Amino acid sequence: MAAKDNRSYYNEFANWYERERHHGYHRLIDDLQVDLLESVVGQRDVLEVGCGTGLLLERVEPLARSARGIDLSPGMLEQAKARGLDVVEGCATDLPFEDESFDVVYSFKVLAHVRDIEQALRECGRVTRPGGQLFLEFYNPYSLRYLARTLGGAKRISEETKESAVYTRWDEPGKIVEYLPGGVELEGWAGVRIFTPAAFFHRVPVVGSALRRLEFVGRDTPLGRFGGFLVARARKNS
Repeated sequence: MAAKDNRSYYNEFANWYERERHHGYHRLIDDLQVDLLESVVGQRDVLEVGCGTGLLLERVEPLARSARGIDLSPGMLEQAKARGLDVVEGCATDLPFEDESFDVVYSFKVLAHVRDIEQALRECGRVTRPGGQLFLEFYNPYSLRYLARTLGGAKRISEETKESAVYTRWDEPGKIVEYLPGGVELEGWAGVRIFTPAAFFHRVPVVGSALRRLEFVGRDTPLGRFGGFLVARARKNS
């Protein structure tokens, strides 16, 4: 499968992106991520880097003082705009916002696909106010998700293209800490998808509900270090 630039890949993915996102495994991942933010976004200015079709931003917006999103895919943004969200087209490595514009900056399912990750994190830090919080999610090689992806291969994002067509990086925790820019300090980790061996288990009634409970319980414990999606909780120095 030939590689695609990120904009082309996500424009193509936009038509299929929400096909399974409203139930089961994919809904659980979104719920875990939004739950991470609910206690910190209240009456604060919030930015989502890589907002896609706006599924998460739509849930965060009512809680925040202001909520904005940025994405490089016009196809994704078309759906976010249809939700009435405040979104703009742009790149994670060159955010079109003034310094210290936001109290909370978060990015889920995006940073693993950014080649110049250190520049992207510098930009996230730049637009965060002193004392502000960052939630930065990476793909974790020490996880069941990595094992499942290795054994099961890439899934389709359209009739013609698989996930393997986009640049993807898997980062161990020590490497993630090295990526953080000066003035941004790690406060802790959260792990999303710790116990789920494969998405289809969430379609099994009893098993799915048990896994859901386990994922919420384990997310903020030391077991979170084994989450397929590893979230670095960080803060910009005052």
